[in-house]
Order: sequence, then structure tokens, then C-alpha cells
Amino acid sequence: MLTLHVEGMSCGHCVRAVTEAIRTLDPKAEVAIDLATGTVRAETGAAPAAVTAAVEEEGYKVTAAA
Repeated sequence: MLTLHVEGMSCGHCVRAVTEAIRTLDPKAEVAIDLATGTVRAETGAAPAAVTAAVEEEGYKVTAAA
């Protein structure tokens, strides 16, 4: 389970953009996003650095990963 803190997400479009970015790397990824806390949790086999880069390519800032 990869957990990211992502700044700049505020709506359903943001949820879709981040989810699709992660699923581009791993189509079977399970993604859960909490807009209130800016938390993205992804059950994925993709490398954390690749996931972070994909989310940042969508225009969001990843401030922490666990």
C-alpha cells in the first residue's frame, strides 16, 4: 500500500485525474482518495517514484510518501 499526501486536489475531476494517472502505470491499481486530507492510497505494483511522477505530471504536488 502506497500512501501519498497530494496538494491541490479539490474536486471530482482531481480524483479522476489522479486515479487515471496511477492506473496508467498499473491498470489493476486500487486507488482511494480523501480530498479533505489530501491523501491518496494506492494498492499498486508500480514503483513509488513512478506513481509520484505520474501524479505530479497531472499538475499536483506530492509532499510526502509512505
